[in-house]
Formats: sequence, C-alpha cells, structure tokens
Amino acid sequence: MTTSTDSRITVGELAARFLEACGVRAAFGVISIHNMPILDAFHRRGEVRFVSARGEAGACNMADAYARVTGGLGVCVTSTGTGCGNAAGAMVEAMTAGTPLLHLTGQIESPYLDRDLGYIHEHPAQLAMLQAVGKAAFRIRNAETALATLREAVRLAFTAPCGPVSIEIPIDIQKQLLPLPADLHPLELAPVRPGASALNGLAERLRGARRPLLWLGGGARGARAAVERFLKMGWGVVTSVQGRGIVPEDHPANLGSYNLQPPAEALYQSCDAMLVVGSRLRSNETLSYKLKLPRALYRIDANALAHNRGYASDYFVQGDASDTLHALADLLEGRMQVDPELVGDVQRARAEAAGTLEAALGPYATLKNEIGRQLGTSIWWVRDITLSNSMWGNRAPVLDHPRAGVHALGGGIGQGLAMGIGTAIADAVHGLGRRTVVLAGDGGFMLNVGELACAVQERADLLVILMNDSQYGVIRNIQDDIYGGRHCYVDLHNPDFEPFCASLGVQHLSLRDPADTRDVLARAATLRGPVVVEVDMKRWGPFAAKFAGPILKKD
Repeated sequence: MTTSTDSRITVGELAARFLEACGVRAAFGVISIHNMPILDAFHRRGEVRFVSARGEAGACNMADAYARVTGGLGVCVTSTGTGCGNAAGAMVEAMTAGTPLLHLTGQIESPYLDRDLGYIHEHPAQLAMLQAVGKAAFRIRNAETALATLREAVRLAFTAPCGPVSIEIPIDIQKQLLPLPADLHPLELAPVRPGASALNGLAERLRGARRPLLWLGGGARGARAAVERFLKMGWGVVTSVQGRGIVPEDHPANLGSYNLQPPAEALYQSCDAMLVVGSRLRSNETLSYKLKLPRALYRIDANALAHNRGYASDYFVQGDASDTLHALADLLEGRMQVDPELVGDVQRARAEAAGTLEAALGPYATLKNEIGRQLGTSIWWVRDITLSNSMWGNRAPVLDHPRAGVHALGGGIGQGLAMGIGTAIADAVHGLGRRTVVLAGDGGFMLNVGELACAVQERADLLVILMNDSQYGVIRNIQDDIYGGRHCYVDLHNPDFEPFCASLGVQHLSLRDPADTRDVLARAATLRGPVVVEVDMKRWGPFAAKFAGPILKKD
C-alpha cells in the first residue's frame, strides 16, 4: 500500500479511501480520461483490486454479482456519456435484483456543464438517465461535499429495497484537493425492527396453524439461522429462485424453488398458513399472480410497500427478515402443534415436481445430474437466461448456500459470463473457497463474449457450461407455439468455439455425447482458470418437452 505524506488528497483518492473503509476489495470498470483520478488512486494505494472489463455493461454486471455473493457493496466505475450509457441495462438488472451497488461515473469539466455547447463527451441528460435506471443519482459539485455524497449514496444503496446508486463527478472535481478527513467510514445503517404489537399480532395468528409454510425470497438470504428455528418447529419451506439455498436444498422440509408446479400448488391448498418473507412473489414464479397460495397469507418485509403487492396480505409486518423471524420464533416456540405429516408431504411434492422436471429434460437430465455429482455443492451457480436455465438451471442442481445462486433476475440475456467473472473475483479476493460455474447459451454468450478476454487477463477461476444450439431456443419454441412455426431471426452464426477459445488462452472441452458427460465434467473439475465446456445440442437432440416462455394459468 502506498500512502501520501501530504495531508491533502484529491477527490478521486477520497473515493478510493472511502470504498476501502466500506470493505470493498474489488471494483470493476473501464478506464477513461474521465475517471483516471479515481483509478490512479486505486493503483497507487493497492487496496482495491480494479478489474478492467471490456465494456461498461459487463463491468456493471460483474459488480452486481460481486455484491450478491459477498453481501457487500458492488462498485462499478465508468466514463461519462456513451460509456456511462453502456452500463444502463446492467443497472436495470441490479435494480431488479435489489443489489447494493455504487456506480461512479465521470462528467465533463464543471464550467461547461449544462450549457448546451455540444462539448465533447458530454451527455446533457446523463443524471436524469441514471435516476431512471437506479434508486438515485447525485452530482458532486465541489470537493467539500464529496464525502457526504458518497456516504449518502451508500446508505441509500443498502436501504431496503436495496439497489444501485450513481454518482456523477466532473473530471475537474475529481482532481480537486481537499484535507484528508479524519473519519472516512460509511454511515451506520440499522436494520428495520418490527414493533412489539405487530409481532404479537402475527404470532397470535400463527399459533393455531397446523400446516404452516415459509416462502423465502432474496430478502431473507441473511436469515438462515432464524429460519432453522421454524424448521425445528416442523414448518415447511419453499423459496423463490432468488431465495435458493437459504435452507440447503436437500433439507427434507425444503420444497426448493419448485414453487409453481402443480404438486406445489396442491400442497399449498393443504396448508392453513403461509408466511412470505423478503419476496415480491414475482409474476414468473406465481403464474402471473394466479398461483393458488394458502388462504391465510402473511408477510414480513423490510420494504413497507410490499404490503398487498401482487397478493393481498392477511397481515403484514415491516422488519428485517432475520431480526423479525428470530423475534417471531421467540413467541412461537413451544406454542405450536404442527402436523407431523407436513414434512413428509413437502418431500413428496418436491419429489413429484422434480420427477416431472427430469422427464421433460430427455438426454439433458444426464448433464443436470452430473453437474451435481462431479462439481459438488460447493459452487457458485451463475445462470444466464437461456433455454437450459428455464428448463432446469433455475431449480437444479442442489444449492447449499444462501448466496450460491446468481442469475439475471430481469430476464435479459448475455449477462451470465460477466456475472461469472464478478463472482469468481469476489471468491478470490474474499477467500470464499467455492468454484464458479456459469450456465450460458450460445446467443447470450456471444452478446458479451469480449469479457472472456477479461476473464483470462484476470485469471478468473470459472467454468462455463456453454449450451450451443446455434439459435435462440426459447424464441423458436414460442414461434412454434404461437406463430404457426414461422421461424425468423432466431438462427445464429457462431464461431468455432474451440479455436476461438484457444486464441484467447481459454481451456475448451467438447461435450458431443451424453455418454461422455461424467468424464468431461470430471476433467473440467480438475482444471483452473477460465474453462469452457461446450455442449453440442445439435448432436444431443431436443428436450423431451418444449419450453415456450413463462407458464401462464388460464382463468
């Protein structure tokens, strides 16, 4: 670490020191003339590893994934104008996923701002654009207010519902000197604690429940210990896709994310209470809000606006998931008589749903199962939006960690590779000890394929399972289902991935036959650095069932 003997530092160095105080170990972005004071401070100080992405969209996806697996602050640094705009789509994804992320971007020199001069690199409405794709956006107008702005931005990023916050810093302000502040720590953010009367009211309604279920969403990822107390009382658990792994998915009381299959819906109808914790009950996981949930539906959420969204809440408590569940368990332990048959019914519903999924996969069931056998459960499971993800990746393999699942919650393709890099970097700098595995389709992979060069340069330890069918498979199925089989704009021209990977120094393994799956994945498990296992779907053949977009339920 290099320290300055001068008591005055630039605003760029202030930003770097503040991020260090926030516990940030890695940041992601693209260097430009409009962010060099910040990145030069990263370089000189040597405390924050800066990952040079090939594009701002990828950088923001990397920062998003870093935050998801660490539970800390993700940081993306971009240029002004076009460079900043490139990150907008990834900012929308971070907003959708509720990721605490700080986006630092540049701006042209202050004297020329907002004057409609056509000044090079200026985006006159940049701040408005950033406000539209995140929780908030600020401009630092002088050195004296820089630290206050940084602190407030991070506070907002971590305030429920969490999300990305941008700060625009004109390049002349980044270079300004100011005295080194005595205290650079972020503002303390206390969890939202429920009131005693609200908790008592919820406990009173739940004490008589004989067949209660917890529905856990991403907002409950820090509540495993509290959830385990409910499991000991005999409760069952089902999760959203974002809540996978809060309870290990091989736990007998865990339905997993088989949350909208017919066996799950039948189970719900046998239950007399469901407590939804930290979940928005999203459309694609509730049959567009037509999934029949237990009639007594209660909610816990740190966001007060979650009350009655999508589904009416019979009772709502605002509070942090972990604190509120612990306090609720204090009021319920020893006071409930849960049906001892409930856990067995959960197991049967899961087995039936998983069996239906397995039957729909055809030859790809081998791939699903061997990923679990050869790579184990100690993985970060990163999924791009692709046919295989929709068919099985969102629900298998078994996850045992509340942050093990990372995917594009907003449904945009092409973000998985970058998210895998951010995940692998997070694992490396924080010593988390898990292998990053990315499930991607060829269409999404090619969208941001340049980030594969970033993965090599950064020595990111990730394994990509590349499902190559040379088409947009889901769109083709929709065309079959709705558009009379008229196939247009879905066929894709791809490179020969083996020499392509070789040209970048990426290890490539071909998987042309389901019979070779065990051997190929066992070999891949021994390799380190970026590895691509290409599954030739043309040779493997089709799935046994077609997936043609989110399942809809008829009235």
